[in-house]
Formats: sequence, C-alpha cells, structure tokens
Amino acid sequence: MADETTIRKPRRLLVFLPVVVFLVLAGLFLIQLTSGRNIAEIPSALIGQQAPATSLPPLEGVSLPGLDSKDFAGKVTLVNVWASWCAPCREEHPVLLALSADKRFGIAGLNYKDAPENARRFIGSLGNPYSAIGVDSAGRAAIDWGVYGVPETFLVGKDGKILLKHVGPLTEQSVTADLLPAIEKALAAE
Repeated sequence: MADETTIRKPRRLLVFLPVVVFLVLAGLFLIQLTSGRNIAEIPSALIGQQAPATSLPPLEGVSLPGLDSKDFAGKVTLVNVWASWCAPCREEHPVLLALSADKRFGIAGLNYKDAPENARRFIGSLGNPYSAIGVDSAGRAAIDWGVYGVPETFLVGKDGKILLKHVGPLTEQSVTADLLPAIEKALAAE
C-alpha cells in the first residue's frame, strides 16, 4: 500500500508540469515584450568588422555598376538590401530617395532573390536612389552579410568596416535618430 501511494504522488506532480512550463515561457515572453528593447535592433557580429568581400553583377538593363566591396574604400556607403516583392521595401523607398540627395555618401543596392525585370520595374516606377546595384539572385551574398530578411541597411565606413545595421524599413524617425548621426560620425572619421 505504501508503494502505491509513493508512485501516485510523482504522477500527480507530472500533471502540473505542462502548466509550469507554459507559465515560465509566458513569463519570458512578457519580459521580452515589456523590456522596451527595439526589436529592429538585431545584433550583428559584423559591426566593427570589414564588410564581406562582395562582387555582384549589375542589374541587367540599368546603366549602373554592380556591387563590389572594393568600391567602399575611402567612402561612406549605405548598402541597402531590397527586393521588388518586398512590401516594406516600397515603404522605405521615399526615405532612400531623400537620402540619395546627400552626395557626401553613396547608396549601393543589393537586390535580393529578385527577377531582373521586376527589379527594373521597381526602380523605374519608384525612382533610383542607388549609385550601384548588385544582383544576388541565389542569396549567397546576403548570407555573408548576415541578412535576416529584406529590407536591411548597413552603414560602411571609409575604412570598409560595418558601422551600423538597420533591420526593417528605414523611416524618417530611424534616419534622424540613428542613421544620420552615424553617417556624420563616419564622414568625420579619418
């Protein structure tokens, strides 16, 4: 009789185990949601590192060079990862066009897993903020850059090092608060 009681108590406790696990996970998610952390700030192991060696062919039918990381030397460059099928890329496009008016730095486009005719139509209808567009049809270069999804934007300094990574569409607020101060600092660097 004592053996049967001893066996039943652990089984009763096992019934509550899923509830305890659920409460622990719910608590962790709640802490994350209320932490005030910006979910667009995904840490990148590339910050402070040399930009990945990249040499992508140009977008056919557009008279711009492809994307080559050797061209970053001595210049401040934004590398914007985009695609015509990406709705948030359309949202950020006016912001990129406004940024392209500032000739102190360049904007290079990394066209991600896109059909060339769709990419041409995209920049043809919305405008072209890029000084170079490299086509990454297989997505391999994006992997080297640590891209999670499109759009993403990287700030590359004059020394070729990645200074900032912005995940998601650029907005006037993110440009004013984060990107422009980082660009000014990069431009002032020797």
